[in-house]
Amino acid sequence: MSARVLVIDDEPQIRRFLRISLSANGYAVGEAETAAAGVAAARAEPPDLVVLDLGLPDRDGQEVISEIRGFSAVPIIVLSVRADEFDKVEALDRGATDYVVKPFGIAELMARVRAALRARAPADAPEVVTAGAVTVDLSRRVVRRDGEEVHLSKKEWELLALFARNPDHVLTHRQILKEVWGPAHVTDTAYLRVYVNQLRQKLEADPSAPMLLVNDPGVGYRLRLGD
Repeated sequence: MSARVLVIDDEPQIRRFLRISLSANGYAVGEAETAAAGVAAARAEPPDLVVLDLGLPDRDGQEVISEIRGFSAVPIIVLSVRADEFDKVEALDRGATDYVVKPFGIAELMARVRAALRARAPADAPEVVTAGAVTVDLSRRVVRRDGEEVHLSKKEWELLALFARNPDHVLTHRQILKEVWGPAHVTDTAYLRVYVNQLRQKLEADPSAPMLLVNDPGVGYRLRLGD
């Protein structure tokens, strides 16, 4: 069955463009033009992915992210004219999977849709994540690069495991610090830079030009699985 994408956007021309583009790529498409209708649709017929505009007429899209997260783990891609770093961080902290700024390229958006759907693996899937030459076995706590086992410290493993459980998803600095170091360290970004650099030294072919642990400036990091 085709993956079902719910588009929540108040602009008819954007909805039409997304409907045509998503349908051409094999997705079934549902639409809503308000926050209330979008949340109701997500409850009534749970989609596989949500594409959400923040500028809705009845409620801010940031609140919609939080409301959907209250009952669903469905991937949410924000599609918004708001390019401010604060809006991006808030959306990701509330639970958005990705953030795309309008105007956007349809090829890029489709790639992000595929990545979000790919990352939503079944619960019984093997906990092995492959990114380039690196393989992370989450169940056995084993990391290999080019087939050779890589030794990681406890914190390095916790950090890499967090990335591996959220592949191709941008995790904010605050999210990462809270998960790995605890709520008391959410502003200690120096910890994060040091450990990310340590992981890059051990995993990247060229640590000075990282291709796996990539930075989204001012927002956070993600583990990139492919091109």
